[in-house]
Amino acid sequence: MRVIGSALFRIYIVVISTLMGVAAIPIRLFLRQYALAYAKLWTRCCLAGARTLCGIHTRIEGLEKLPMDRPFIIASQHQSAFDTLVWMSLVPRPTYVMKEELLKVPLVGPMLKLTGMIPVERTGGTKAMRALLKSTETAVAEGRQIIIFPEGTRLPFGETAPLKPGIVAMARHAGLPVYPVVTNSGLCWPGHGFLKRAGTISIIICDPVEAAGDGKGRGGEMLRAIETSWRNAHPLLLT
Repeated sequence: MRVIGSALFRIYIVVISTLMGVAAIPIRLFLRQYALAYAKLWTRCCLAGARTLCGIHTRIEGLEKLPMDRPFIIASQHQSAFDTLVWMSLVPRPTYVMKEELLKVPLVGPMLKLTGMIPVERTGGTKAMRALLKSTETAVAEGRQIIIFPEGTRLPFGETAPLKPGIVAMARHAGLPVYPVVTNSGLCWPGHGFLKRAGTISIIICDPVEAAGDGKGRGGEMLRAIETSWRNAHPLLLT
């Protein structure tokens, strides 16, 4: 059943993404103000497919901590595509920090740009950082909630990687609180391969950490605070 459900889900994602990608052409041309709402609909369809075909449910703890009426930054662990979908439904005006190559994906790429996502050239150095901070300013001006995966790559559940300092620069530049988030999404929805496992994905939102007062050039104190929040919340994923 696991193989059948996973295969059906893969087919479902391809079909729904293709159909909605084609149907988005009028939005891209004439109704751009509805692009984000349309993207949210697509993610809800994807998650509904995962729930129906693969038995994957979601448990969220700490959502009440988020100030939904203003901008902030989510610093989430990243284990699977689930993490890039779920926040579209959890906050009102999400924008993801994502790798620039995704803009080249047919049908999807143009919508990512239109919905105000933040592309980053990961090997762009100082120029890329300036662009990131400029995009952060725009996101704040538009009242967006920023989702970033500071490890910079998908990792299996339980594994960690050094955090990238870009999140500190963003938080300092815009004066935004950062909410560390832990998840066990990789247990049900692995980052690689198509097999899914029925179960409940847990998402735990921690108390915010602030960029203010972090005097280290690369933001060492803030990055350690995020890592500490993740480490302290990790046992709660297993309860």
